[in-house]
Amino acid sequence: MLIQTVALRDVKFFALHGYYAEEQVTGNHFLVSITVTFLPSEDTEALQHTVNYEVLNDIMQQEMQHTQKLLETVVKNMMNSTLSNFPFLRTVEVGIKKLNPCMGGEVGHSFVQLHYTAPIQSASYFTSF
Repeated sequence: MLIQTVALRDVKFFALHGYYAEEQVTGNHFLVSITVTFLPSEDTEALQHTVNYEVLNDIMQQEMQHTQKLLETVVKNMMNSTLSNFPFLRTVEVGIKKLNPCMGGEVGHSFVQLHYTAPIQSASYFTSF
């Protein structure tokens, strides 16, 4: 069985996410990744039969503009939006790295990730898009 992967990885954003009020004023740099898998279509030239990574980028941009206290909320919102746009997905993985988080010591990044796996369905469910 063939499984197709489409991903955008380490897309850089400056945003105001953070639990502490100061973080929501000074902001920080983030790297966002979304990786999805699905059964590929026979028609490999039809954009409607795949995941358009421009849509994934739009999802990232929209959610990174809405300040949240916790990255968990941002990741969950991206996950939900990705699944809404592409209901045929088998798996979705969304992760956010917060670069140089303000804490003691030298920390390269903090990281929050969610992974979704679709319930097992008949093969026709995944190939009917």
